[in-house]
Amino acid sequence: MSPHVTLRTHRAQPYRPPITRDPTMLSKQHQQPVTIVGLGPMGRAMAGAYLDRGHQVTVWNRTPSKADDLVARGATRTATIEEALGINELVILSLTDYDAMYAILEPVTSALSGRVLVNLTSDTPLKAREAAAWAERHGAVHLTGGVQSPPSGIGAPESSTFYSGPAEAFEAHAETLQVISGTDYRGTDPGLAALMYQVQMDVFWTAMLSSLHAFAVADAHGITAEDVLPHLSATLASVPDFLAFYAPRIAEGHHPGDVDRLAMGVASIDHVVHTATDAGVDATLPAAVLEVFRRGIAAGHADDSFTSLIEVLRKPAG
Repeated sequence: MSPHVTLRTHRAQPYRPPITRDPTMLSKQHQQPVTIVGLGPMGRAMAGAYLDRGHQVTVWNRTPSKADDLVARGATRTATIEEALGINELVILSLTDYDAMYAILEPVTSALSGRVLVNLTSDTPLKAREAAAWAERHGAVHLTGGVQSPPSGIGAPESSTFYSGPAEAFEAHAETLQVISGTDYRGTDPGLAALMYQVQMDVFWTAMLSSLHAFAVADAHGITAEDVLPHLSATLASVPDFLAFYAPRIAEGHHPGDVDRLAMGVASIDHVVHTATDAGVDATLPAAVLEVFRRGIAAGHADDSFTSLIEVLRKPAG
């Protein structure tokens, strides 16, 4: 099926729209002091946003010099992580992964009691649930977060962050968290925010890599990225309509081949693989897609929609 086919359907509406209050309107009495642990690009952007809104900001990073510009703007840098934890109730973690969190916090668990750990570190839903239980054992509350913005979008109310964990803790600190971005609270299960974040990344990185692959194939034929960009953009812009059309069918487990057939999809992807190979471009990515399609054919879905592949994807290969 051509990606430019227009489907007669309503666009899917968000399940729960994020709260997007303008952080510049926060009242003075709600300018809660915060501690930020981890000063990579995201952590520095968050600290900067809080400083811009008049909050007292305490920062800690393994490499102290990363806080130099923030200290010049009014942040307090602590010499130890234990000191940083002791200053404020609200502690925002912006680290590489949860292993980094344990490496930093395990030696100072006695300082965690009474803290609210807003963990904006990316990791899996399972690890988020384990971390919440670990924090509780040490007298802390764990809120999982998934930031849907690059550092440049921090502080913008139109950006959004998923949160999950104890409702009381989220509600108590929601206004302060809105300095970072709009807030989208998903529920009490600590894994939900991580899950929602990871499914976004699943789509984002796959789409971005496939776009790079398309640019490479075009370049091999002397067509620049600028030349092909409008056409790739049109294809990507059509995706929301397709998702809105297929989502109810997927929810119902109904995969009729009335709009597309998996057998035709196999032929289409096979052509993509050969086009890349003929151009001398690595075909690993489309070949992996073709393999999934062929597994669907082997499972008896040749005359069904490509959405029947969800039954294949629910089980590991082999």
